[in-house]
Amino acid sequence: MRPFSLLIKPASADCNLRCEYCFYLEKSLLYPDSRRHRMSEAVLERMIRSYMATDQATYCFAWQGGEPTLMGLDFFCRVTELQQRCGAAGSVVSNGLQTNATLIDDALARHIGRYHFLVGCSLDGPPAIHDHYRRGIRGGPSHEDVLRGIRVLQRHHVEFNILVLVSQSNVHRAPEVYRYLTEQGFLHQQYVPCVEFEPDGTLKPFAIDGEQWGEFMCELFDLWYRNDAFHVSIRNFDEMLLKLVDGVSNVCTMGRNCCKYFVVEYNGDIYPCDFFVQSELRLGNVHDTSWGDALASQTYCDFGAQKCQWNDACDECDCLDLCNGDCLKFRTYGRASPRNLSRLCAGWQRFVRHTRERLEKLGQEVRRRRIEEQRLMRRSQTAASSQRGLVRRNGPCPCGSGQKFKKCCGR
Repeated sequence: MRPFSLLIKPASADCNLRCEYCFYLEKSLLYPDSRRHRMSEAVLERMIRSYMATDQATYCFAWQGGEPTLMGLDFFCRVTELQQRCGAAGSVVSNGLQTNATLIDDALARHIGRYHFLVGCSLDGPPAIHDHYRRGIRGGPSHEDVLRGIRVLQRHHVEFNILVLVSQSNVHRAPEVYRYLTEQGFLHQQYVPCVEFEPDGTLKPFAIDGEQWGEFMCELFDLWYRNDAFHVSIRNFDEMLLKLVDGVSNVCTMGRNCCKYFVVEYNGDIYPCDFFVQSELRLGNVHDTSWGDALASQTYCDFGAQKCQWNDACDECDCLDLCNGDCLKFRTYGRASPRNLSRLCAGWQRFVRHTRERLEKLGQEVRRRRIEEQRLMRRSQTAASSQRGLVRRNGPCPCGSGQKFKKCCGR
């Protein structure tokens, strides 16, 4: 079975904030029978047990929302208990948690830290920027509560990164946002474009266009490259480097097919993508649909294949190797065709052309550092072998240099 991961919505679209730009809040309309949506024990166990019965190198669970921490500590204790019980000996499990961080307390942080959850915290910049769109149910600011939650994570040594949604509140303020995050000591960052459409295909007031995205990313890259390229991790740039160095990427937007994961809603319903939780794309439910059947379903395969059905102009573009037409969400507007150019196309072109030469130089440095790390590792292993008497001074050096040990790692 080919690898896939799960993106789980245990509280569906329920959230303790009312961010103006949230695209998922309206998904609660899919489940109008209840105002409160919480994943049951039966759905949770069926989902984990069936997924961990498949053949995966790593079982990847991403807990999102809405706000997944509404589920509380007991739910996540049950998650890790079931993962341990249902996995075969030696199974590798990865848990990610995307949160607004306002409900993080010591008990939850202690638990997710113990089980090595990677936490993504939504923070759009300093208070005036962040609180412009990210406000509570009663309209109050959320920035202070977010910082408090992040400090709790730090206190319990939980690995986390910062997710910045780039909207009209911060798209013209890249230096201010970046400096604020780095001054706070938040050295793992990711920037996501806010692109939401009206029914007629026009952008919503808080959304950004391609030119704005390109300008933001160019400014951000220049700041990062000048001072922090090997000190601050920005996932957007890390993934581009990975694509240039290894020809692969971990983000679906840079791939050629969207069949990478499944969304599981609170009641067990299965969908192909976080951005396409729609009744016509429902693939089944964990109680009546196997993962093999979901992978093979025509709806899923047709959905994934749209990724490389890009606009004819893309075939002549020197950015195609990095974007592969960009995310379907940014292409299926207006006439809802994947052959639309991405609304971010102009921005990506500007960014790639502005940075490609420097990205390739960084790629060369990444390769050099890898080689050096491998050499040092071999040297360390060789030294350990020598101490155990396994390598003779006049024998060939185990590091593979072709020299005698005494003239290489044995010096």
